Amino acid sequence: MTEPRAADFAHIAMALHGADGVNATLDRIADLACKTVESDMCGVMVVHRGNRVETAAVTDDRVRQADELQIECGEGPCLEAMDDQSVFIIHDTSTETRWESWCRRVTDLDVRSVLSVRLFTLHQTIGSLNVYSSQPHHFTERDAIIGGIFAGHASVALAAAQTEAGLREAMDSRHMIGLAQGMLMERFDLDREHAFAVLRRYSQDRNIKLRNVAQYVVDRRGLPE
Repeated sequence: MTEPRAADFAHIAMALHGADGVNATLDRIADLACKTVESDMCGVMVVHRGNRVETAAVTDDRVRQADELQIECGEGPCLEAMDDQSVFIIHDTSTETRWESWCRRVTDLDVRSVLSVRLFTLHQTIGSLNVYSSQPHHFTERDAIIGGIFAGHASVALAAAQTEAGLREAMDSRHMIGLAQGMLMERFDLDREHAFAVLRRYSQDRNIKLRNVAQYVVDRRGLPE
């Protein structure tokens, strides 16, 4: 394979940061990883609060099936890459002795070589980048190095997209709550503090997110029944 140059990685970084939103960033990571490491198919697994793992982007449905098998078997390089902060190469799933149950099952999916790399920042584990090939012995140690560099750029881009999405959601929530407060103030002759207290009480009593209570007030012009 042609080894990527520094300029190539600079272009990759710009392409990843140029994606609009978390989902677009995930899709772009998967697509560019296939081209950068020259593989058949690629996917991104992400870990949520409570250690729930989800396949967030794939270039081929076999990747999704392979990921689901890891969760079903409770083992696999993608899961272990997240836990052990490592890079894993499987040269041939038909003979691999690690994660043997998973490897034998993905062989039937025509997955023969695997490269799994942790996605992370200084503050958190985001998930793993998982690159697959239908050819045995496809990935080398040099591919692992290139995949690690790519994963670093992907991690930063994805973390930035998640942060931006969180800020947008927080701003939207604040705006919605402010609108709801204004409606309650006008309708029930409340001051701002008491209007917020009413929203919070409904949220706590009914176990509904505060933003959803505010959304109801704005949409229905009244409080939930």
